[in-house]
Amino acid sequence: MITSKELREKWIKFYEERGHVNIGAVSLIGDGTTGVMFNVAGMQPLMPYLLGKKHPAGTRLCNVQGCVRTVDIDSVGDATHFTFFEMMGNWSLGDYFKKEKTKWSFDLLTQVFGFDKDKICSTVFEGNDSVPRDDETAEYLKELGIKPENIFYLDKSNNWWELEGTVGTPCGPDNEWFYPRHDNPCCDKCDVNCDCGRYVEIGNDVYMQYKKLEGGKYTELENKNVDTGFGLDRLLLFLNGLDDGYKTDLFAGAISHIESVSGKEYGANELDTKAMRIIADHTRTAVMLIGDRNGITPSNTGAGYILRRLLRRAIRYCKNLGVDATVMCGVAKIFIEKIYDEAYPLLVEKEDYILEEITKEIKKFEAALASGMKEFDKCVTGMERKNAFMGAKDPAYVPETEITGKQAFRLYDTFGFPLELTVELAAERGLTVDENGFNEAAKAHQELSKAQAQAAKGGLTEQTETTTKYHTATHIMLAGLRKMFGTQTEQKGSNITEERLRFDFNCDHKMTAEELKELENFVNEVIAKKIDVVRTEEKYCDAVKAGAYGVFNAESEDQIVSIYTIDGVDKQICGGPHVKNTGDLGQFVIKKEESSSSGVRRIKAILK
Repeated sequence: MITSKELREKWIKFYEERGHVNIGAVSLIGDGTTGVMFNVAGMQPLMPYLLGKKHPAGTRLCNVQGCVRTVDIDSVGDATHFTFFEMMGNWSLGDYFKKEKTKWSFDLLTQVFGFDKDKICSTVFEGNDSVPRDDETAEYLKELGIKPENIFYLDKSNNWWELEGTVGTPCGPDNEWFYPRHDNPCCDKCDVNCDCGRYVEIGNDVYMQYKKLEGGKYTELENKNVDTGFGLDRLLLFLNGLDDGYKTDLFAGAISHIESVSGKEYGANELDTKAMRIIADHTRTAVMLIGDRNGITPSNTGAGYILRRLLRRAIRYCKNLGVDATVMCGVAKIFIEKIYDEAYPLLVEKEDYILEEITKEIKKFEAALASGMKEFDKCVTGMERKNAFMGAKDPAYVPETEITGKQAFRLYDTFGFPLELTVELAAERGLTVDENGFNEAAKAHQELSKAQAQAAKGGLTEQTETTTKYHTATHIMLAGLRKMFGTQTEQKGSNITEERLRFDFNCDHKMTAEELKELENFVNEVIAKKIDVVRTEEKYCDAVKAGAYGVFNAESEDQIVSIYTIDGVDKQICGGPHVKNTGDLGQFVIKKEESSSSGVRRIKAILK
């Protein structure tokens, strides 16, 4: 049986022997430039280099990159869905192309992983009115020994890669590799196009050989790139002859721990098995997100909300399984100490912090869950009683089966139930939730609290010339913190008076004297440059795409927001107010740095 550690090592060794540099993995947390919260593909962090920027490590690169996808959280619980996974990748930036890459992928599959060349299938681009058929790749495959009948020409939706909606960017055909799970075809036409699931996609080689022009036209690129992606989790499953991803070594220890604590057997029944998978998967992803170099903590907004949703879903399934939610800490320790200790050593360094954050969220949610479940049951019981009464009174009465939007919003606002949890609980009882009504109730609540929020813009207790200066200084200071500690450094609290600013932010350590001096110098250098503070307005979605950030909950993607820009320093979505120029601020002095709460630090500073 091949282990996950062996698979990572084999991948990196294979490509290092062919002149590639292992560039390692980047943060799981999106940096704001790609429009997504998390890195969702191995090639995503390399996009600037695939678009032409020179990479400092050269033209041949490889790595194993962690990714997080949360669009199908509700699907996790079956045998094949995960929220965290790893992509094994390698790249040519204007270096080698199709001939070398097809051979290396073929050699890797046959010589390293032992696949039978007579069973390997491959798909290539069939061509269209704009771009010719990729016969070049097909010929290389045949030369390597792939049977002609195992090479399939597919259309643009299957074998073409490009950035939708762009012009002037690289794009091109791709070559996908498939292998059968077994030798029992479901029919005479059972091949890679069959829906029976016999064939599994092992990996993908993208050949960026064209540039997209106006009007749907394409032209050949002078410097062509290769982007390869093979899923580690999927390949590990396949190499070990398994059909359940939770039976690989990545999850075996975690599942075994859950079995021992619960006294139940994995696979014995569908409900318990689903619960074990969800607990294991969501705990693993939580470990990765909290322990990331730009680690996040559970919150009610942005990426922190996704993390909170994962943890709380896992906690609820602990209840379903009949185990205390602290089992998640035992599962987390297995992932940190035994599975990812070598590939992600930072997890070991941050182990205590990770376990502390998970424990805190368990305690918070268990308190909310106890009272929230009573309220949920009260909603359902009330509906059942009404249905029984009205049904007895009127045989034609149609029973109610929907929890109202107001009820769902109360569960969210008062008891901390995410809408998704209410929907999931309702589905288990054969009910639905009025999600539109929930959104309307949420909007009404926002309108009601706007006046209060307006009075406390940016943490100001009152708006004066002095507090306005402190507000702008806070923006600059946060920009400095993000530069020092990563773009996932966020405001966790702010309070500004005539005398000082107080600012809370996420940070996993007490700042050193050197770090405080670096931050102080950064702010004062920006002040000394006398940069204009420019206010603009645009749609929220456009502001985010342009790199703006801030503690702001937009009512819609198209909501018009204010953006304050300090050129080359900061670009924040904010309600204001601000000074006209950074030179108006005076001298910035940090007076104190201390703990505000676990994982959150507090800075107090003044302007002279």
